[in-house]
Amino acid sequence: MTKPPLMTPIDWIGSAAATLTTTAFIPQAWQVWRTRHTADISLGMYALFTLGVALWLAYGILLESWPIIIANCITLLLAGTVLAMKLKFG
Repeated sequence: MTKPPLMTPIDWIGSAAATLTTTAFIPQAWQVWRTRHTADISLGMYALFTLGVALWLAYGILLESWPIIIANCITLLLAGTVLAMKLKFG
């Protein structure tokens, strides 16, 4: 019996997509963290987005898909931080 490859081409595509979309949130989170300025950020958008990311994380856990799980854990942390600061600083 042969072992399946550790990562398939589909896993590589998913991992690349996860890396890019997760990394995209770092500048926003850093800017808010540094300046504490959240006036231009939509509370509704971040609330819905954070809920969506939490659901993507649950989906990844149910599928046991590590690219989905890892990316959404990190994105949930970043988006949740921005959302918390929006709630705190208005």
